[in-house]
Amino acid sequence: MSFRSELETLAGALRFFTRLPLPGALGHSGFALQKSIRYFPLAGAVVGALGAAVFAFCMLFWPKTLAVLAAIAAIVYFTGAIHEDGWGDMVDGFGGGWDKQRILDIMKDSRVGSFGVVAVTLMLLMRFIALVEIDTALIPITLIAGHAFSRLCATLILATMDYVRDQGKAKPFDNRLGAFGIFCAGFAALVPLGGLPPTQAFTAVIAALLATAWLARLFKTRIGGYTGDCLGATQQLAEIAFYGGLLCRFS
Repeated sequence: MSFRSELETLAGALRFFTRLPLPGALGHSGFALQKSIRYFPLAGAVVGALGAAVFAFCMLFWPKTLAVLAAIAAIVYFTGAIHEDGWGDMVDGFGGGWDKQRILDIMKDSRVGSFGVVAVTLMLLMRFIALVEIDTALIPITLIAGHAFSRLCATLILATMDYVRDQGKAKPFDNRLGAFGIFCAGFAALVPLGGLPPTQAFTAVIAALLATAWLARLFKTRIGGYTGDCLGATQQLAEIAFYGGLLCRFS
């Protein structure tokens, strides 16, 4: 393990999950992509930071609602909507399929069904409303923390469940984290939480983990494991659950 090899591994995660231009000198190693699971949360933090930067810039001359909308649009652009696509395909498959094979066939279909359209629309709307409701000063760190922790949730699915397709976008990943991988993933996901009020951070984490546990049970029961679309769906639901947990009020 060398510093350069770790940079290449991080670059593998960033290339897979974002459209960011990266130096060609870092290479396009298949081995780096295979090991990049440990940097999923860090890649999420980068995505969240980009959204936070757009939000902060737009707040200089726009109202909060437009700044939030611009941040969401920027994040969708930076990621190529890869997670939204997974969420829509997963809801399409699980909503319209009656057995494992039918669910997998629907998720593989490039056409988007009514379940998927409604699911993506509602997800974007809920994300917008949740972020608008969060205190303006906390939105930048919330974006960073939410995107990092939600990708840790997707990592947990990948690391603890079986991949159910013979081929697919998520097939190349090695799901063995090891001690160093656990440290890297956990560190990137947990550090941003320090910028949030402790009680709200705690409820946000619990909400995201509960959403992940529910999806894991659903995936295990219906198809016996996960697909790449399931990972995207996990990130999306964990992110909105994180924001919802952050907004919880207890009297």
